[in-house]
Amino acid sequence: MFRLSRKTLFAIEAVLDIAYHASAHPVQSREITRRQGIPRRYLEQVLQNLVRAGVLTGVRGPRGGYRLARERRRITLADIVQVINEMESRADPIEENDGSPLGTEVVRPLWRQLSEDCMAQLAETSIQDLCNQAREAGVESEDSVRHDYTI
Repeated sequence: MFRLSRKTLFAIEAVLDIAYHASAHPVQSREITRRQGIPRRYLEQVLQNLVRAGVLTGVRGPRGGYRLARERRRITLADIVQVINEMESRADPIEENDGSPLGTEVVRPLWRQLSEDCMAQLAETSIQDLCNQAREAGVESEDSVRHDYTI
């Protein structure tokens, strides 16, 4: 089920930041924190989970940081949301079998359908789409030449 949490927003912003501010060097987490105001305690945990899921790659060393693991157009918001949902794995009340007939036969199926529709929309929205929106909105990139590194 789709849940919007702070970690989900932070994860999307972090991946978008890495894509939008891509340069010859990996993007360091402190740069993301500075630009996006994401607390480091959330950010490092989120970034590591995105690396394990194959959304990002981590580069070690003094000039290390993070890069996209795939092309911008091949990373969807659904990819990111699924990673965070797994991180926040809590019991989902929608999946429980107990409850009133109105809840189990009407409300829960409706909520499941809404969640599926939302995830389908997220699956159609790529990081490239968001980079294009940022450019159209006049958001400045710290890298004057935008690179898309494919690994």
